[in-house]
Amino acid sequence: MMTPMRYVVLVLGIIISLHFILSFSHEDYGRATSISRITTQFKGVSGPRVAGGAPEEYYTHGGGADAEGRRANAAFVILARNGDLQGISSSVKQMEDRFNKKFKYPYVFLNEEPFSEKFKRQINNIISSTAEFGLIPHDHWYQPDTIDEEKASKARQAMVKGNVIYGGSVPYRNMCRYNSGFFYRHELLQKYKYYWRIEPDVMFYCDIDYDPFLLMQDQNKTYGFTVSLYEYPETIASLWSTVKEFIQENQELLSPDNAMSFISDDHGETYNRCHFWSNFEIADLDLWRGEAYTKFFDHLDEKGGFYYERWGDAPVHSIGAALFSRKDQIHFFNDIGYKHNPFQHCPQGDAHTRGKCWCDPKENFDYEWYSCLKRYDSMF
Repeated sequence: MMTPMRYVVLVLGIIISLHFILSFSHEDYGRATSISRITTQFKGVSGPRVAGGAPEEYYTHGGGADAEGRRANAAFVILARNGDLQGISSSVKQMEDRFNKKFKYPYVFLNEEPFSEKFKRQINNIISSTAEFGLIPHDHWYQPDTIDEEKASKARQAMVKGNVIYGGSVPYRNMCRYNSGFFYRHELLQKYKYYWRIEPDVMFYCDIDYDPFLLMQDQNKTYGFTVSLYEYPETIASLWSTVKEFIQENQELLSPDNAMSFISDDHGETYNRCHFWSNFEIADLDLWRGEAYTKFFDHLDEKGGFYYERWGDAPVHSIGAALFSRKDQIHFFNDIGYKHNPFQHCPQGDAHTRGKCWCDPKENFDYEWYSCLKRYDSMF
């Protein structure tokens, strides 16, 4: 027989589970019951992050390059299919209006199938710079022959039964593996050092009147993000044990003063599931090209977890950046307003004003219960 206290715990568990499910499946419910929404009823709009932005000398005040005419060796990287044309056109048009009409960085589009002439024509009509359209090598995209398809198929079926998002999708797994370990190897990216990833149907809410690439370059940053959150545990059951194997065998490859405390609460014994949401990332390509991450990805790839489970590029990139960068090389772009449904980062206070942002400051994921930004803050 259950004691009264056990009934209380059971009821609380059911309520919390329902809240979790509704928060993700019903956006209006998630907004209405969010912690930031509730607390702003009492405290107003301002939160822990009010200040933000680049140092004053980086701002162009209407120009393109910085005051000395400098530009970084950088490009936008976009993985898209022909069917994504309208969604990617919206994202690119916003990027042009908010930033790239002033700075004119090139674009690199990648696809596992040839881009149509319609796709190329529409993109070139939108952008103020140049674009290159690349075909992904077959072996970089498709499930490798080393994967036991029977085992992988059973894993997908189990995830479908468990209602795991993209649990039954092979193309999604191909994309996660490609973004984790291959996009930076494409021939069109070899001439660049930095990239900014853009996806279809995202929102850029603020004017960006400085060059984030130059900030990354000058301050020796390796990875930049706007949103961080927890990964679904069902998709990464064996990821951390695989990471621990690598760490034990390759201690010399870890960066001193790294960001292990962002991804683990017990010095690496377990993974707390925090990751940077990689649909937005501004990063140094040499981080992925280096010996440490190359060996790291090869170790993960050999285990087959991209297909036997559903390892995402977000936790893989995040763990890689945390292990192989100093923590001060990972940058939170607090002043770049961004949304990839259902989560958004909306700059607060002076950063919102300076960027002429049009997102609602109250609709900000930074310190929601499912955000990992507090863990990032606590490193400093």
